[in-house]
Amino acid sequence: MCIDPFSPNLKGVESLLVVNALLTNENRSYTVELSRTRQTQDTELVMVSGALVSIRYKNGHSSMLFETKAGIYKTDSLLFQGETGNSYILYIKTLNGTEYESDPCIMYPVKQIDTIYFNKDQEFQNNGSVIQDGIRIFIDSDNSGDGKYLRWIYNEWWKFSIPTPKKYDYINDSTIPAIDQIKQVCFSYNESDEIIIHSTESAQSDRIEKEPILFIASAMSDRLLIQYSIEIKQLSLSETEYQFWEQMKQINESGGDIFEKQPFSIVSNIHNINNPDEPVLGYFQVSAVEKKRIYITREDIVELDIPVFTYDCERLVVGPGDYPYSPYPATQMTFDKIYAYFTSAGLYFIGPVYDRSGGLEKLAFASPACADCTVRGSLSKPDFWIDLDLTQNKK
Repeated sequence: MCIDPFSPNLKGVESLLVVNALLTNENRSYTVELSRTRQTQDTELVMVSGALVSIRYKNGHSSMLFETKAGIYKTDSLLFQGETGNSYILYIKTLNGTEYESDPCIMYPVKQIDTIYFNKDQEFQNNGSVIQDGIRIFIDSDNSGDGKYLRWIYNEWWKFSIPTPKKYDYINDSTIPAIDQIKQVCFSYNESDEIIIHSTESAQSDRIEKEPILFIASAMSDRLLIQYSIEIKQLSLSETEYQFWEQMKQINESGGDIFEKQPFSIVSNIHNINNPDEPVLGYFQVSAVEKKRIYITREDIVELDIPVFTYDCERLVVGPGDYPYSPYPATQMTFDKIYAYFTSAGLYFIGPVYDRSGGLEKLAFASPACADCTVRGSLSKPDFWIDLDLTQNKK
């Protein structure tokens, strides 16, 4: 959803303002992100702090944004909400007194998404060298009315379970207590970063059918192992914003050579009030939003007969007996030494292994992502989440 700042080597070139701003009709706080271009991709992003930022709308009204952290400005959701049919202008005044203003942007209405669905599909990946099986998610929608241009963004959540969770703490070879909470099941999240746009300007029908949104290679991700959810947002666009995104998409698909098509040729709708020739990167996006969510369970995927993801989680089990015997106590391998060595190497201790008589024989280790699900996710279930996979819930 965000516009990534373009950052070639700008040595000898004046640092340029980068604006990332999206105003919708959703009942939430809106964010404007201000930064400046860097001379190289290796230098740290320069956030623009201390600016005066406001959104102006009908009858001379305006809503101030407050800086919540360096370069991040937010509206008060209780005092301001975007409305379809209104026109909005973004105003920025930096600490040195430079003023910027966007063109007036109308928030066009947008139709609801009719359905979200998925089918078994294939896709070439790795520059066409490998074909992957999986699912492709589509939508059907109506785009009749004034708006002829649409963009889609999505948020993904999925529930996953790691195969080798940490269950014990190691104090010494005689004290290995069970941990209070086993971090085996978590929820992970991802936001779309691709540009998905559509125009019905020259189409014979305003009906949008089988619009592809996302492909998931089932053998390459744990998204589909338990339960997956995707929320798709349908955003209205003006013709000029559609052209902006079309140009951005062409740059992203140009093969990675940023000098084939210079991003500076993309026209922003934000300008320096007193110096219109100053280039500004980014766009003040104004869009009405409709959204819809679906869940996909493990049973849904099993019915498609497609490859299943398997975790590459090696469980390393080591004990003093795995090392050569030494008659000297100082060089004898001990459980403490084994624990210190493997944990210092970045592995997690996950539990003890006992022999038949109940004596400690070995220690088990695994990589962090295989031992603690919070390395890649959160233990907290999303507020909206509904568990539909009854098979998983019974375990």
